Amino acid sequence: MSLRIGNGFDVHSLVEGSSIILCGIIIPHNKTLVGHSDADVAMHALTDSIFGALCEGDIGQHFPPSSVKWKDADSSIFLKKAIAVMRKRKYEICNIDLTIICETPKISEYSIPMRTNIATHCNIDFNDVSIKGTTSEKLGFTGRDEGIATFASVLLKSYE
Repeated sequence: MSLRIGNGFDVHSLVEGSSIILCGIIIPHNKTLVGHSDADVAMHALTDSIFGALCEGDIGQHFPPSSVKWKDADSSIFLKKAIAVMRKRKYEICNIDLTIICETPKISEYSIPMRTNIATHCNIDFNDVSIKGTTSEKLGFTGRDEGIATFASVLLKSYE
């Protein structure tokens, strides 16, 4: 059996709005994330972690932000592509660990639906997905509520 670990990181800025999308879940908020696609910073970091574990580059190589094709795209498209590449290479996900860094919203209030959605997209057990939030103690751009950052780790194992 072969194991591979991947890490991903993404950042998106916040502007005035009415909701944000994290892990495919729409969360009411007084701001919105800005990006070429739907700016789901958590799903982007997870997608990058899978591509990284497979040494398949990064999300921008597969879905260039310069391409109008991906303008306002649902980030689940990106995750589905990473999973398809993973399966083609005969790997499966052991577990996922996401850390979302923001002052607001409070991630714990939304972690169950986020975990459920990620588990469904990845076809893994709910208990193999960890999603947690932390603040930066009001320091830096996340502390000033100017953006949200996410770290993602994934462990893959071969099934051949």
